[in-house]
Amino acid sequence: MPATDYQGSSAPLTNIGRSLLYLRRDQVHGMESPNNGSASHEVELESFQRQVADRFQDLASVPSDELLSLPWVRKLLDVFLCCQEEFRVILFNNKAQAMKPPMDRLIADFYERTVKALDVCNAIRDGIEQIRQWQKLLEIVLCALSDSNVNNDTNNNGNNNCYQRTLGEGQFRRAKKALIDLAIGMLDEKDSGQALAHRNRSFGRNNNSSSHSKDHHHRSLGHFRSLSWSVSRSWSASRQLQAIGNNLAAPRGNEVVATSGLAMPVYTMGCVLLFVMWALVAAIPCQDRGLQVHFYVPRQFTWAASILSLHERIMEESKKRDRKNACGLLREIYQMEKCSRLLGELTDSVQFPLSEEKEREVRLRVKELEQVCDAMKEGLEPLERQVREVFHRIVRSRTEGLDSLGRGNNPE
Repeated sequence: MPATDYQGSSAPLTNIGRSLLYLRRDQVHGMESPNNGSASHEVELESFQRQVADRFQDLASVPSDELLSLPWVRKLLDVFLCCQEEFRVILFNNKAQAMKPPMDRLIADFYERTVKALDVCNAIRDGIEQIRQWQKLLEIVLCALSDSNVNNDTNNNGNNNCYQRTLGEGQFRRAKKALIDLAIGMLDEKDSGQALAHRNRSFGRNNNSSSHSKDHHHRSLGHFRSLSWSVSRSWSASRQLQAIGNNLAAPRGNEVVATSGLAMPVYTMGCVLLFVMWALVAAIPCQDRGLQVHFYVPRQFTWAASILSLHERIMEESKKRDRKNACGLLREIYQMEKCSRLLGELTDSVQFPLSEEKEREVRLRVKELEQVCDAMKEGLEPLERQVREVFHRIVRSRTEGLDSLGRGNNPE
């Protein structure tokens, strides 16, 4: 959804009005008995809202060059896991109320949303595997052009020139082939045909082999797009996000009162779930990554400003000229594409014997590519573990919640 559709007042949150939670407190204050624990219950609910607000404020405080980086995405998943655990505790502490209408319906709706999020987790794990395949192509380029095999000696002696390999035509041919395969693999599906033709022209130096190269490129493209997807070919990340957010609306005052305020954390977790899944789809390659999802949060929620700010910043990132057709907004993917493209253009223009100036330029580009590859190595595996943990945590929480509701409806 465009940023203008959900922008609200820029006035401080304290001037917007009381939250629905405080409305509930005012409405039921006279009905509570002194010894029923209502004070601690409200403290628990308010604490949850405050914790969500603090965590997303922390996420929103990062500079632009850290937003959507691997460390930031991992931090986002940590925030989700913490919020999910605190939400689970709230439901556990309020089992009796959770089994009463309309709370039972609200919880059931939330668990239906979490089921849809499981497919997103599966698609994201497949996207991470796809990035790994690109990383392997980077390693081929580095193996061909870098001096990593003598790094230890270089570090010990501090003399790069003594240990640099001579770069020959064979090494450049090998690196260029891997760069072409990488460029094809990173194409966004909606522009695959046009970009494929462009890549064939810009990278191909020998026009006599264009037919063979085109067949090879199409086979490579098919390989990248059939990497054991665990969702069907007709599955759409955009439609799945819309399904998660379907009918997600802030509770009305009467619902807050009827649920003793518990409708508030249910709605909050629904918004957190939708935003986290949407951010993952924005960052990681997956099928049909449309990001135009209706996302509206009333600004009287203390966490709304941070989430809406992040949503706006990510949407702005996706609209940048060099990111519009990206297969994922992950910062490291952008760096991978940029470094490999610059190196590809450079290797395509070299002539042999290689001049010293051109060789220095090639080695500089290779060093930049090495840094991107190192960042991928350090971040991808922990990210995959976190996505797996999110998946299993959602399953466990849903199972526990439904079991509790079932026992309440069918007491022994």
